[in-house]
Amino acid sequence: MPLPRRRRREEFEAERFYEYPQHLREAIEHAPTGAGVYTFHGRAGDLPLYIGKSVNIRARLLSHLRTPDEARMLRQTERISHIRTAGEIGALLLEAQMIKAQQPLFNQKLRRNKQLCSLQMTGGVPEVVYSKDLDFASAPELYGLFASRHAALEALRSIADQHKLCYAPLGLEKLPPGKACFRAAIRQCAGVCRGDETPQAHRERLFTSLLALSVACWPFTGAVGLVERDAHLTQIHVVNHWCYLGSVATREQARQLSTVAAGFDADGYKILCRPVLSQSVEIMPL
Repeated sequence: MPLPRRRRREEFEAERFYEYPQHLREAIEHAPTGAGVYTFHGRAGDLPLYIGKSVNIRARLLSHLRTPDEARMLRQTERISHIRTAGEIGALLLEAQMIKAQQPLFNQKLRRNKQLCSLQMTGGVPEVVYSKDLDFASAPELYGLFASRHAALEALRSIADQHKLCYAPLGLEKLPPGKACFRAAIRQCAGVCRGDETPQAHRERLFTSLLALSVACWPFTGAVGLVERDAHLTQIHVVNHWCYLGSVATREQARQLSTVAAGFDADGYKILCRPVLSQSVEIMPL
């Protein structure tokens, strides 16, 4: 239901003038300078308004307070809490986990995705597949992670446009037998549909263009621990199939946590793929 005109005007006028949130100053002065996750809590039932992460919690919180565009959130904030992590990877993983679990009002990204899609080559043709039907952590020839079928097909169409691939062999357009597509006539398709290139050459160009979107399979037989340390804290982040299971202090605790069932997690994949595959983080077998 739309707000009454007078109330909308009052809220607009309130947002025009930024007042430094003095009531949060003490909480920020006591915040640590190390890595971790922080939460702005609202008045109604300690509601989480916003969850963020930083390698320096205090500095990041101060930057929030100096930002007039966040005045509405700051006015609604009753208190700020934080959880320390041993490094940036732990902060990224914990932030993603908490946002999906708590759904804060002011977090627009990292919300839980119920319809994760990818493109998979089937008989030389890219097909939209879903994580509910396929284990994305171990399935071969997956390309891209998308929030919907529409997004996956739009990405495929963009690749076709960029590389002058024909829509018809990609399943994006139906053509009568023996008829060339309109895009070939205006030189937006290299012409596999009218014999200007062979189907094999077209498939090879498609495969090459999809390589940048390749989804890496989980490279271990089971769960592993990713070890992070700073001057005061050591953590083992337990991960299986690109899914973050939690952080603990000892190897024994990590082994117990590794028995928790894990499914593919797109946020975990995006955070962990580079450090795990490049081995830029210490990896502990479990």
